[in-house]
Amino acid sequence: MSERESMPYDVVIVGAGPAGLSAAIRLKQLANEAGNELSVCILEKGSEVGAHILSGAVIDPKALDELLPNWRDDGCPLAQTPVTDNQHWHLSANHKSVMPNIMIPPFMNNKGTYTGSLGNLCRWLAGKAEELGVEIFPGFAAAELLFNEDGSVKGVATGDMGVARDGEHKGDYQPGLELHARYTLFGEGCRGHLSKELMRLFDLRKDCDPQIYGLGIKELWDIDPAKHVPGRVIHTQGWPLTEGANGGGFLYHQADGQVALGFVTWLSYSNPYLSPFEEMQRWKTHPAVAEILEGGKRVSYGARAISDGGFQSVPKLVFPGGALIGDSAGFLNVPRIKGTHTSMKSGMMAAEAAFEAVKADRRSDELTAYPDAYESSWVYKELKLVRNTAPLVKKFGDDWGTAFAGATMWAEYLGIRMPFTMHHKHADHETLVHASEVKPIDYPKPDGKLTFDRLSSVFLSNTNHEEDQPCHLTLKDPDVPIDYNLPVYAEPAQRYCPAGVYEVVGLDEGTPRFQINAQNCVHCKTCDIKDPTQNINWVVPEGGGGPNYPNM
Repeated sequence: MSERESMPYDVVIVGAGPAGLSAAIRLKQLANEAGNELSVCILEKGSEVGAHILSGAVIDPKALDELLPNWRDDGCPLAQTPVTDNQHWHLSANHKSVMPNIMIPPFMNNKGTYTGSLGNLCRWLAGKAEELGVEIFPGFAAAELLFNEDGSVKGVATGDMGVARDGEHKGDYQPGLELHARYTLFGEGCRGHLSKELMRLFDLRKDCDPQIYGLGIKELWDIDPAKHVPGRVIHTQGWPLTEGANGGGFLYHQADGQVALGFVTWLSYSNPYLSPFEEMQRWKTHPAVAEILEGGKRVSYGARAISDGGFQSVPKLVFPGGALIGDSAGFLNVPRIKGTHTSMKSGMMAAEAAFEAVKADRRSDELTAYPDAYESSWVYKELKLVRNTAPLVKKFGDDWGTAFAGATMWAEYLGIRMPFTMHHKHADHETLVHASEVKPIDYPKPDGKLTFDRLSSVFLSNTNHEEDQPCHLTLKDPDVPIDYNLPVYAEPAQRYCPAGVYEVVGLDEGTPRFQINAQNCVHCKTCDIKDPTQNINWVVPEGGGGPNYPNM
């Protein structure tokens, strides 16, 4: 076995998303202000910064204003399109009703926000980080946790490159690299596989609710210029989801004549025949949505899971040697459908705690100043204010749940503190009913103009993996999909995956086999979340694999 080389840093950051980049920038700002040397590096599994970043996105600039106050005049692509119009639609099969803005609490209004590509914002932030001396390594996936003798986190190791599917070393084999740090910050995004392991090892979830998730499926369209209104933001509730499922759509008029549109299905749905991908395609056929897209052209596609648990599901943020930041912990404000600003602020708070610890010549202990800062921050207050929204909608449905949630948010906003916190009692993999208890859902065939199939969609995500490598979608028991999931749940992986990764083949011949098309994987993590027996474990493939989102 080849010996791995190691590189020492003061702080290693896993993931070049909004949280990781903000942490790196803040660390370097503090070091420069103090006249101290501080070594910081970021590992990014995508082929470039932004390659794996996907969000709607409407972004509250609150954290960005704190981090880089001159961003509007400094070439930041987000400044192109301020939000100018905010609409909320409730859909039935053929009609829409528009919620008056006066019914929406002021803190939910999108005044002062911007819409654009989160991936491009991250590319810009990466440039700012590098100007400050941060080392960024795209195409290197953090694959393994490293520990000191006392059990504290020592850093991470990148995955080996050039390993064949059978485990043999190919001619271009290169062993992974160890990155050792005083502190390691994990900003892997939703359901990061190292973050999941850290939560298990250090029991970080013992005092919080289960994390719950949504699956967001997004497309970019070039539309008729006559229909394009830069800065118009539309959110929808209701159709096409039915009883036992929640979620909603979005349609944002962004720069250059494009609209970003998509649909989020909460992964707590109960019917194993439900397909979030097909629900998104069906949503586009609603007359109010189809009218906007008519004459347009789809140019990109992607999907990712979203941490929807909010305030109740935030785990313990620190452990000996490191911390969780961003969507690895789950700071999404669910009713606002915004998490970039809270993720960025979490990275900044963790950075401030890590800088003070390094300055005091500490290492590998708990950065307790970070959770202390969180509990006194605007992030904590913002999430606590809306803590009951998702549980109320899940309990009472879109109509009554939204009404109750709105009432509680208004009350909290007006200073009337709700004396209760509703809790998430079940993880998403526990919510499916048996296939025998429900009817299959008849989804219309794609027309190739407005609606599409999964494989042509994955093509637009520019997804690529080296085919001769170990499968990164691992099964704890290879017999479970056919012997248990198929008869009990009609093997839901065939439908919840938005990329056509999982298939049951040979069923008509009476010899069913579970097939994994790992090269299609867009790294959304839905399989890791929704598999009813938690038999699928998503681990990182070779660095640089996965989607290559150009403008998402």
